[in-house]
Amino acid sequence: MNIQKSFSEAAKEITGSLYLVATPIGNLEDMTFRAIRTLKEVQLIAAEDTRQTRKLLTHFEIGTRIVSYHEHNKRASGPELIRLLLEGQSIALVSDAGLPAISDPGADLVKEAVEHNIPVIPIPGANAALSALIMSGLPTERFLFAGFPPRERKSLMKWLKDMQAQRGTLLFYESPHRIGKTLEAVLECLGDRHVACVRELTKRHEEAVRGRVSECIDWFAEHPPLGEFCIVVEGSEGSGASEQPAADIWWSELELAAHVAHYEEQYGRKEAIKMVAIDRGLPKRDVYNEVNR
Repeated sequence: MNIQKSFSEAAKEITGSLYLVATPIGNLEDMTFRAIRTLKEVQLIAAEDTRQTRKLLTHFEIGTRIVSYHEHNKRASGPELIRLLLEGQSIALVSDAGLPAISDPGADLVKEAVEHNIPVIPIPGANAALSALIMSGLPTERFLFAGFPPRERKSLMKWLKDMQAQRGTLLFYESPHRIGKTLEAVLECLGDRHVACVRELTKRHEEAVRGRVSECIDWFAEHPPLGEFCIVVEGSEGSGASEQPAADIWWSELELAAHVAHYEEQYGRKEAIKMVAIDRGLPKRDVYNEVNR
């Protein structure tokens, strides 16, 4: 068990703190006063792309030393950053844009910090996925952020199939040159649901294309997309898809362990538990605990 009291004096005396600092996703005016102050006060800034972050620091006249921390050097940089934190130095972690540690190697550093009882303190700010969600016009009560879709078609179709039964709104990122193929896969796997394709958030050319998946496919065929996208897809609860009667579901008479065993032979234990949880609408942990009694 780990109990963190972020701002207690006792915690400050033992180690430094790891600050997760949100940076603008386009418009520099979205930088918060607290984020600027934190970046000035810490001993070190760990950045995904030092060149990009240096432009931000220059704009706000922040002179704190900056080091590189990204997917390709995290195995070497991570332990060194943890060592500095344990020695009492405070470090700010930033990504290229938005909140660090979301679809980002910073999540690994956070995990290591927590394991070493180092306070991890979020400095909130701009986030592309949530910004796209609230402007999409789709339900916001329940949602799933799924990161970046797989590139290979077979993996993409399985990835989407795993989300077929998700009742909440789906959020994921996509590049402009892949959005057409990804939307076609969404149409094939999830059906012609309502969707919002949001690009260039907070920037001059901010745009949201809303409609059915098929309509968006046609739109982008005539209007070549530019800029990074967040795709917001209606969940199964509002898509109009009729739920199968229990009698028609192939696994309805199976015990949980037998259901897991059915998938395990082909996909392995971990993936089988995940697939059963999706089929039955259960938390993965509940499935895991039940079959491992």
